[in-house]
Amino acid sequence: MLWDKVLPSGIGHTTNCFLSVEGTDGDKAYLMTEGSDEKKSVKTVNQLAHALHMDKDLKAGCLVHVFWPKAKCALLRDDLVLVDSPGTDVTTELDSWIDKFCLDADVFVLVANSESTLMNTEKHFFHKVNERLSKPNIFILNNRWDASASEPEYMEDVRRQHMERCLHFLVEELKVVSPSEARNRIFFVSAKEVLSARKHKVQGMPEGGGALAEGFQARLQEFQNFEQIFEECISQSAVKTKFEQHTIRAKQILDTVKNIMDSINVAAAEKRVYSMEEREDQIDRLDFIRNQMNLLTLDVKKKIKEVTEEVANKVSCAMTDEICRLSVLVDEFCSEFHPTPSVLKVYKSELNKHIEDGMGRNLADRCTSEVNASMLQSQQEIIENLKPLLPAGIQNKLHTLIPCKKFDLSYDLNCHKLCSDFQEDIVFRFSLGWSSLVYRFLGPTNAQRVLLGLSEPIFQLPRSLASTPTAPANPGIADNAAQEELMITLITGLASLTSRTSVGIIVVGGVIWKTIGWKLISVSLSMYGALYLYERLTWTTRAKERAFKQQFVNYATEKLQMIVSFTSANCSHQVQQEMATTFARLCQQVDITQRHLEEEIARLSKEIDQLEKIQNNSKYLRNKAVQLENELENFTKQFLHSCNEES
Repeated sequence: MLWDKVLPSGIGHTTNCFLSVEGTDGDKAYLMTEGSDEKKSVKTVNQLAHALHMDKDLKAGCLVHVFWPKAKCALLRDDLVLVDSPGTDVTTELDSWIDKFCLDADVFVLVANSESTLMNTEKHFFHKVNERLSKPNIFILNNRWDASASEPEYMEDVRRQHMERCLHFLVEELKVVSPSEARNRIFFVSAKEVLSARKHKVQGMPEGGGALAEGFQARLQEFQNFEQIFEECISQSAVKTKFEQHTIRAKQILDTVKNIMDSINVAAAEKRVYSMEEREDQIDRLDFIRNQMNLLTLDVKKKIKEVTEEVANKVSCAMTDEICRLSVLVDEFCSEFHPTPSVLKVYKSELNKHIEDGMGRNLADRCTSEVNASMLQSQQEIIENLKPLLPAGIQNKLHTLIPCKKFDLSYDLNCHKLCSDFQEDIVFRFSLGWSSLVYRFLGPTNAQRVLLGLSEPIFQLPRSLASTPTAPANPGIADNAAQEELMITLITGLASLTSRTSVGIIVVGGVIWKTIGWKLISVSLSMYGALYLYERLTWTTRAKERAFKQQFVNYATEKLQMIVSFTSANCSHQVQQEMATTFARLCQQVDITQRHLEEEIARLSKEIDQLEKIQNNSKYLRNKAVQLENELENFTKQFLHSCNEES
């Protein structure tokens, strides 16, 4: 088959170890021993592997690699490796040989000696091979068939005998082929004749040259038939050997891929449905929170308005009561008093501070506790309404958002600025003095007119007296007005007269003297003087302080009444700001919850899209696996099954 004498051959036991023949692209043949990279001449193969010249370092189970040019042997061009083994009757290590060299073999060739029959050792070897491999491809070559030419009368009988025994061995014992197939696996050849003929052909000489036994052409033709069938079988077996297991493995992988893709598709679908349901729940939750927050905001605004109005009313009432009690608060003030301007300035400053602190303290005592109770109740109601909108972990922390300290209203009376225009009048004024009498009988407004009239130089009568009277539209009102005008005019004139000349005093005194007598005048003057002296002596610093406080009470009462509405509005604004701030802090937690819900909805939407992509990809990959499975099935039918049918 190699067209040259390469491997050990001859009579007796020739091959000492395993020899593998592989193709090489080079022109030179070489060999390599197992465990060595040294390239040796192929001519040394007899020294290495021939049983008669065996190397002591090589054992029967060793392998010698022979690399033969592909140009010299067409069979080696398709990566075919031929392995020559020692005789099966020279070792007991058949199992190790089979495991080491035969498990990946595509075709086995049993070279039997036609001068004898099949040996049990040979059968035993192939029985072991058949145990290891499923239906191995076995060819039987009855070699040295040229010896039958010396006994032509027995040639056919011997051929029939060998054929029957070989058929029985392949069909009945090994059961690897059918009887019809087995006849194409048994050949009668002479390898020595074929090698000699091919060497002659290579050298350019006729194939039939030399001393050849009768029937050479028939034996050569049968050897060529063997080579042809062997090449076809090795090709088919190579295809099956190379691709059948890969095809089976590929089908298994595709089945696994389909199962995995189905599992992924089902899991992704379930997860996607769950995520969609969860997203819908989160969207409903978010809509519920938003709607409830809108309603709650309106309710809280209404509640804040009610509380602020209540606070304004309480502060207004309390401040009105405190203004009515201002005199008591002023009387409680004790400080050094002296009518000098510097002392009065300090006194007024301290009095303003005393009033501001006292009224602020009294207002706080009356209003702060009620305001705090009302605010706390409102805040608790807000918290209870907000709890359903928040996660359970946040609900227990809401109370920390309410200020722990008590809310204190700032009344900001600012008495110092409010009473900065106050001007005290603590000059001594006799109760029966001219000015006091005018103020007492005419009132402040008319008294000012009378007192200012003292500076007029001419005594004038009212025009109503100097001119001709006319009939008034309302007689009663006109008479009263005329009488009042007359009295003012007379007193003014009298005051002007007495103040400008001593003559007037003498005249008036003379008139009174003549009218009532000097005794009554003396008594009256004595009493008048005694009263004046009493009042003048009792006009002490304490009396001045009492007058100062009374004047300050009157002035401050008027000013404080002017800011009652402003102060109550300011307090209600403070309460409104405090409650609005607290509500805003609570709303921040709701906003955080809404933001978390929005982020969770966005995450779920992204997850749903990813799961949908996973589903689509898993379906695509499963369809691709089915497509590949169909292609493998077509490949199996086209190539692997056809090989089986042909074999």
